[in-house]
Amino acid sequence: MCGIVAGVSGRDIVPVLVQGLQRLEYRGYDSCGVAVHTGGLKRARSTARVAELAQQVRAEEIASGTGIAHTRWATHGAPVEHNAHPHFSHGPRSATGAAGRVALVHNGIIENHDELRAALQAKGYQFESQTDTEVIAHLIDSLYEGDLFVALQAAVAQLHGAFALAVFHKDEPLRVVGARAGSPLVLGVGTVDGQPGAEHFLASDAMALAGVTDQIVYLEEGDLVDLQLGRYWITDASGRSLDAALRPVKTVHAHSGAAELGPYRHYMQKEIFEQPRAIGDTLEGVEGITPELFGDGAYGIFKDIDNVLILACGTSYYSGCTAKYWLESIARIPTQVEVASEYRYRTSVPNPRTLIVTISQSGETADTLAALRHAQGLGMKHTLTICNVSTSAMVRECQLAYITRAGVEIGVASTKAFTTQLAGLFLLTLALAQVRGHLSDEAEAKYIKEMRHLPVALQAVLALEPQVISWAEDFARMDNALFLGRGLHYPIALEGALKLKEISYIHAEAYPAGELKHGPLALVTSAMPVVTVAPNDTLLEKLKSNMQEVRARGGVLYVLADADTRIQSADGIHVIRMPEHYGALSPILHVVPLQLLAYHTALAKGTDVDKPRNLAKSVTVE
Repeated sequence: MCGIVAGVSGRDIVPVLVQGLQRLEYRGYDSCGVAVHTGGLKRARSTARVAELAQQVRAEEIASGTGIAHTRWATHGAPVEHNAHPHFSHGPRSATGAAGRVALVHNGIIENHDELRAALQAKGYQFESQTDTEVIAHLIDSLYEGDLFVALQAAVAQLHGAFALAVFHKDEPLRVVGARAGSPLVLGVGTVDGQPGAEHFLASDAMALAGVTDQIVYLEEGDLVDLQLGRYWITDASGRSLDAALRPVKTVHAHSGAAELGPYRHYMQKEIFEQPRAIGDTLEGVEGITPELFGDGAYGIFKDIDNVLILACGTSYYSGCTAKYWLESIARIPTQVEVASEYRYRTSVPNPRTLIVTISQSGETADTLAALRHAQGLGMKHTLTICNVSTSAMVRECQLAYITRAGVEIGVASTKAFTTQLAGLFLLTLALAQVRGHLSDEAEAKYIKEMRHLPVALQAVLALEPQVISWAEDFARMDNALFLGRGLHYPIALEGALKLKEISYIHAEAYPAGELKHGPLALVTSAMPVVTVAPNDTLLEKLKSNMQEVRARGGVLYVLADADTRIQSADGIHVIRMPEHYGALSPILHVVPLQLLAYHTALAKGTDVDKPRNLAKSVTVE
């Protein structure tokens, strides 16, 4: 969600800025822009894609060694050009179009923007946008007395909310300053002609700097940074200077090649088909179950807990819901799953013997980070994250971590991140079961064997794609859909419904199948397809009764059935047979046809598969 690239260099930095924005497109955006120092301030902004912005930059011959760039996901104000970043401040009582003095880009949300806006308007500042961001530009301008870093320090002290900022001033060429609080920001140390530190960059994601520098400093909460040609400074919120021991330079290999489409039409399709590899990579090196898979000291922490609280959002929340079934049935530990954005705002009863488990693809999800900090503030110190980015805030702020190896996920609708999260959560289940004395050697060997077989099993599921495409042709004509599952597969039904609505814009809901007669059955008609996840488990016969309830009302069933369920295709019943029954791990297999169904339905409807409307990949604002 939103992206920042900025920097200072002795060379023209604009190609680096534009390329960085292209690498951040996966985060989701609805406008973009770039501003540079050319003696004064010059900018280009667009509500189209970054490719169109690049054409505009070339046409207007925008070039400079100092610049900032941004992709915006609208929060305050519509996605129109005058709301796009970068924002300028022209000084008080200046006419529109006057030469700008401060240029600024911002990720996050400023909660006290209304009060600041009123105060600045009283000083004569005129606003050209509806954004909360423009307030910061004017505020810094009002505090500027010849040193931009000092003005930034004074400004952030007045801001309430979340922000990552990059700013420059017309009177200070080859200088960019930045700050972060609640939104990620990294510093890149560049090399020119073999000279390290000859240029410096800011970005919201190290991936934006792939191919430019792999020398990254991760700024912490409250940090401010001052970039100049050949040098940089970092201070904390109190103004204390931070040396390399406190903010070390790390080598980060953010390979841009991971974002290439190859033979696929969309990133989502590519990522669905990468799941066998992603699962294999995530489980690589797991020869046996040990708590130390999750970090040093895990055994002591696992021995000290008596329950688990999972905090997550969106697709990650559904992976947590699946894990609850595993944790309670296999590890026999009480488990609660909470939507992170709700947990932090309700009164709860803390238990210091709780293991807080956060789940996030990016490790920067604002609501989940805030929920984690809230739990820590309540005295629950035992924390673990399942995350796809080893350098993320989530990993840094938790005691323990399991890093999934899904690789870069570009499509907004998560696929391989979800299944690799499930793999990590299943390992956590087994580790806790072992520590609690509920995992025999025989059971461990059986589960390890099944997990190693997952990549092969997934390849067999992906081979069902032609049958799923025939379903998608039906769904593309529908406006609504129901998804049903029972037990362990209810969260998979939830995830299937989420995928369909995310990218095809078909309204979809999911229910535990047993709840059908308690209300949702009123919606069932021949125009309401009902997708049913039907593994051969202990609830199968109950599920079959629920399916008969649908057929009796004229509903049309689309069933993902294990081979030995004895569910046959018939009038009003469409069946795709899964290659094999996979027991406790079957959610990892059953979700894949649902991903394919959403993808091919969206394809048939002609929607933007990888960048669905109104959505962002990395949700870094509350």
